[in-house]
Amino acid sequence: MNGELEAQYEVFRDLLDANTPAEAVKKLQILGLGDDQIDALRELHEQRALDIRELEEPRAVVRDNRETWYTGPREGDNAWPALKRLQEEAGWPEKAVQDLDDASTRIVSLLRHPKEREFSTRGLVVGHVQSGKTTSFTSVMAKAADRGYKLFIVLSGIHNGLRRQTQARLVRQLVHPNPTRWSQLTGLDGDFVPVANAKSFFGGSNRTHVLCVMKKNAPVLRKFAAWLESAADYLKDAPALVIDDEADQATVNSPTINPLIRRILDTLPKSAYVGYTATPFANVLIDPSADDLYPKDFVVSLPKPEGHFGTEVLFGRYALDGEDPADLDDGYDMIRTVPVEDVADVRPSSRADVEGFTPVITPTLERALRYFWLSTAARRVRGTGNPHSTMLVHTSVNTQVHNSFRRPLEQVRDMLRDRLGEPVVRDELRALWDEETARVPAEEFGSKKVPFDELLPELTDVLDDCRIIMDNSTSEDRLDYENGDVVAVAVGGNTLSRGLTLEGLSVSYFVRAASAYDTLLQMGRWFGFRHGYEDLPRIWMTDELRNWFRHVATVEAEIRRDIDVYLREDETPLTFAVRIRTHPSLRVTAAAKMGSAVTAHVSYTGSRVQTHFFRTDAEWLLENQRAATGLLDRASSAATRVDARPERGRYVFRDVPHEHVLRFLGEYRFHPRSHDGDPQLISEYIRRRVDAGSLGRWNVAVVGTPVTNTEQDHTFTSGVTVGLVTRARIKAPSEPDLVDIKTLMSRPDAAVDLHDVPSGATERQIMNERSRQLPDTGLLVLYPIDKDSSPPEHRKDSRAPLAADEHVIGVALVFPRTGGEDAGAVDTVIWDGRYISADLSGVQLEEEDLTLVDPGDAA
Repeated sequence: MNGELEAQYEVFRDLLDANTPAEAVKKLQILGLGDDQIDALRELHEQRALDIRELEEPRAVVRDNRETWYTGPREGDNAWPALKRLQEEAGWPEKAVQDLDDASTRIVSLLRHPKEREFSTRGLVVGHVQSGKTTSFTSVMAKAADRGYKLFIVLSGIHNGLRRQTQARLVRQLVHPNPTRWSQLTGLDGDFVPVANAKSFFGGSNRTHVLCVMKKNAPVLRKFAAWLESAADYLKDAPALVIDDEADQATVNSPTINPLIRRILDTLPKSAYVGYTATPFANVLIDPSADDLYPKDFVVSLPKPEGHFGTEVLFGRYALDGEDPADLDDGYDMIRTVPVEDVADVRPSSRADVEGFTPVITPTLERALRYFWLSTAARRVRGTGNPHSTMLVHTSVNTQVHNSFRRPLEQVRDMLRDRLGEPVVRDELRALWDEETARVPAEEFGSKKVPFDELLPELTDVLDDCRIIMDNSTSEDRLDYENGDVVAVAVGGNTLSRGLTLEGLSVSYFVRAASAYDTLLQMGRWFGFRHGYEDLPRIWMTDELRNWFRHVATVEAEIRRDIDVYLREDETPLTFAVRIRTHPSLRVTAAAKMGSAVTAHVSYTGSRVQTHFFRTDAEWLLENQRAATGLLDRASSAATRVDARPERGRYVFRDVPHEHVLRFLGEYRFHPRSHDGDPQLISEYIRRRVDAGSLGRWNVAVVGTPVTNTEQDHTFTSGVTVGLVTRARIKAPSEPDLVDIKTLMSRPDAAVDLHDVPSGATERQIMNERSRQLPDTGLLVLYPIDKDSSPPEHRKDSRAPLAADEHVIGVALVFPRTGGEDAGAVDTVIWDGRYISADLSGVQLEEEDLTLVDPGDAA
């Protein structure tokens, strides 16, 4: 760029601070710039805007190609440079600061220009639990303030603890660096209280930004709405940014909070409402055609920050359509089992049992406590990372139950401190430490194990410093990380289960039941960053809860992939509804938030379906063996060709009529927990594809290991014998006779009936070859699994022997991609009760052109 154009562009950016892009172009004309110069400036600005729109992260779904007027920070800004300095001084890596800069720039670019006459923006930012969402919206607020937004309203959950924590952070990061530029309507010690003369905050003589941090509390919001309405005549010059933190909580379909938020937004002629949540299940189910808070303008998916401990990292997840399960791991070995029989000792069985309840310190709870104190001592030896150390005990929402834990926990702490000099106690602690550190080696995280003899001298001080804190709505003794280093065992419920950051959380004991995805995830305070002690976090929970979290990790991944579909298919928030996978034991969100949900369609085109849940009883397994034998008997007679390679454990029966596959699907027993294996849906899908001219023929394959002529062989039918394959189960069964092998089909097996597929081909390459070689042929693969399958040595921490009564028959189906004019119609009539989405049928789309255009064209 030449110097003259650079100088002119800076003038143009100055004009953009005070004018919309179209008005800025008019000003350039008034200043006497020629058409060629103006075109060059517009082209340069559009290139800068394109750079923002095409950022690889964060992924954004945008309505109607919204105008990108904001192209990043510039010299002379105040709020963002100050915030950036704070992050750098806090030791943020350069890349992390740059990622924050890029993400916040992208989000601000999706807001409307503050000088537009009127606007009402609705957006949603989807992050991860405990992943820095507050830092993200603080950065967005800073950049919006630098560009001229006036009023900043933050709706911060429903509890005082989170509101106060949010207020403190915003004051520290926005107000203190530029105190003369901000006016505060709320403080650390109190929610919003109306102040006299609301107009004075918005009149032309008051050039400060106005900050208000409120709980989503009906009386508070009602007072604020009335106060704001008293200044209505002055709000036309007060562009407002409303940040709804924990946007799925109390906002969606609440009969009091939701109308009050909309009343506030209706009072503001210029408003941008941006919801922030890590659990967007309720937000994407809002009725888009109603006057509500559906994110009609944009959805931004923040990337998982480096070093973040999320659901998938801790619990693993199942493969999505098109993924190779072998590419996924089972999560870190940080989850410990609380036996079902222990639950009644730490949580009343019913409300009637609350009165007089006294918890029992079970062996698993005592082990969790001891490990917490050991890990805290080890962190003191390391001297790195967060100086605070917290343990969470969450068994109930009832405050009486919380309070009943105080004395038993104090007794465990005091007794250990008194007996610390006894050799038998030290031997127990040493064994616990050595066992836990062996299961999660510190070296995997770039650290070194702290030897027991080095942490032992710290242990007495740790026990002396440790406080037992009841943090709930009735307690006065709350977690306070602002007045010195904290070592605490925190017992609580709802006040600890959403938004609030438990600093230095390293151990959780969690048996609280939950009925919805969002509630379950938000109660998982253990998600987040663990700098300096990445190897030390542990979670004690029931196996059922562990499996629920694994399911929700899959749901999260699927939602984020659906958001990516927006980008690939040029969809917008008003033309494509995010699907949410359901669960037989969990609601997606509270029933009141699902009023606009509909059952979503599912397509099997281009996907792989495979069984990974099985029962272990003989009757069930033998019935599946008989179903497989029947299929192969029929396939042997009906196939046009059989490719037999027993030396490799492979058989392929080609061009088997689809009727035989449908009969098999009716005979084979899929486990109810099989998320992908719904034989009725699959069969209906095949029938409709057959009617459209596809999937009439199938290749049926058997994949085993080479024949050994020993008991390790399995004979399906005459002439079809292969060696058994090994598939160990994941540890943590949730019920008797249920095993989860997670991975059945390896990637190469999906090409067992294809020719000349290179070794190491990717999933996409295999599906492309299938489209080329067999565009209308389905593939069904049978696997004989050894009932005694044992895990390899390196997987014994996370896997266990299969231990089934009979050999297991696994099934995988591979569907080719749909082609032809009727493909969409064929797929979209398959409705699946396993998924729900927002109902878009009432949406009326309007064409809008909000690009940077010549003023004459825009008129």
